[in-house]
Amino acid sequence: MSRLRLALCQMNATVGDLAGNAERIRAGIEAGRAAGAQVVLFPELALSGYPPEDLLLRAHFLEDTEAKLRELAGASDGIVAIVGFPEHSDGSVYNSAAVLAGGTVQAIYRKVHLPNYGVFDEQRYFKAGETSGAVIDVGVREIGGMHQVGITVCEDLWVAGAPATSEAIAGASLIVNISASPYHAGKGLERERLFAQRAQETGAHIAFCAMVGGQDELVFDGQSFVLDQEGETLARASQFTEDLLVCDLFAGEDEQPSRPLRAPIASREQEVYEALLLGLHDYVEKNGFGSVVLGLSGGIDSALVACMAADALGAERVNVAIMPSPYSSAATQEDARMLARALGLRTHELTIEPVMEAYTQTLRADFARSSADLTEENLQARIRGNLLMALSNKFGWLVLTTGNKSEMSVGYTTLYGDLAGGFAVIKDAPKTLVYRLARWRNDPPAAQALGETGGAPASAPIPTSVIERAPSAELRENQTDQDSLPPYELLDRILHGYVELDCGRERLISEGLPRADVERVARLVDLAEYKRRQAPPGIKITERAFGRDRRMPITNAYRG
Repeated sequence: MSRLRLALCQMNATVGDLAGNAERIRAGIEAGRAAGAQVVLFPELALSGYPPEDLLLRAHFLEDTEAKLRELAGASDGIVAIVGFPEHSDGSVYNSAAVLAGGTVQAIYRKVHLPNYGVFDEQRYFKAGETSGAVIDVGVREIGGMHQVGITVCEDLWVAGAPATSEAIAGASLIVNISASPYHAGKGLERERLFAQRAQETGAHIAFCAMVGGQDELVFDGQSFVLDQEGETLARASQFTEDLLVCDLFAGEDEQPSRPLRAPIASREQEVYEALLLGLHDYVEKNGFGSVVLGLSGGIDSALVACMAADALGAERVNVAIMPSPYSSAATQEDARMLARALGLRTHELTIEPVMEAYTQTLRADFARSSADLTEENLQARIRGNLLMALSNKFGWLVLTTGNKSEMSVGYTTLYGDLAGGFAVIKDAPKTLVYRLARWRNDPPAAQALGETGGAPASAPIPTSVIERAPSAELRENQTDQDSLPPYELLDRILHGYVELDCGRERLISEGLPRADVERVARLVDLAEYKRRQAPPGIKITERAFGRDRRMPITNAYRG
């Protein structure tokens, strides 16, 4: 059996950018050809971007996509390219892989297993491909004259059995999987281990070609790989960046195979941090924003978001507003200024006390018979939200919100206040993870690790006092978060069970969590659904994020 050289083109597609995506694919074909590859792979729906959602309901979008595919086929002389695209045929839409060779579309494979859980809605849009012999006939092709290659699309290889086993039985010695697999923490290693099982089950090599990049709330982490038939990793692409992974298979004893890169697996903190950077960078770039702005309070959440904004976009594109009230301590204000200086951010000092007084005077008659309460606290957050939105409107800056998942879960947020903005960077990061990420970013090696992907990140920019100080919204005298919430270590344990694992109250209590805290937290989560519906989009990094993953009714009387 002669050598087969593969090129896996891990690309960053933009949904709807047919011309731009086609140009990336064309460049990938040329790069694969220059590397001497016989086969070049591209991700699932690479031509349209993933997920295209209701664009798939527009006939003209599908027609334009297929026209671009026919143009791309002309670039396939001397190489085989396998490209993901939405296929419109006989009134149905398929999630398909086109085999381009000799200047034409030689074959089309249609995805069999359509996921319809979590962030996926594929059964809304696509018709499943056939699991019969037609899949084998189309999916297993003679490529390069010597090798039978089975084609699968994403979920087709997550599910045991057909089509992969059918293709292996039909003689495939290599099964390729083109994918747009949304990221959550640890998923890269999870995928690799699962696909190693598929290699062992089928006795075939596995080549997994992944999407990379940010798309709204989703991040695609790349980390494409090639496995041998025993499940051993032969090659692994980098994570969170575009890459071309070249790997030789089936080389004889007298042939010298290439020695491809096996990119290392990052620590969990570095992996999550870089996922958030990619999601933020691509949301800003793909939506055409020049700069961003956020409120910098001197607290841990805004400190982390400021670091991420500077690392993702460059300090020159990041503006921070320091907006003290009479309850803001001198220490937190100075910490905010120190952080801004360390990162090189443009600072805007906007005291809110005069505006608070104006609100008080305006509402004095209506509030005369009521004592001060949460209303006055929320007014401070809303004033700050208005000021940030004014800067956004005037200068075209995207407002980044700074709330974390723990706060979002229990409604420890203010509508039209700290929820006001365009993108919620750490919306899916629990508070305990926020601290871990801040400590990781402050560790000097973190700046070096981030610098390897571009720029010169500031080393240890977050003042130690920000990390060590008890968290507080500073909306009244001597306030701390723990006045209203359980300790975050306990809160996040309860939230992980109730939100991400869907455990009922009684099960959580049976696992040793305090009944009073479980009852209180579950009630707060349920009541806060209406707030979360009005929150800006944010980056998914856990297995069950609010919004795309967890969709609960606002009007809901069940308390289980």
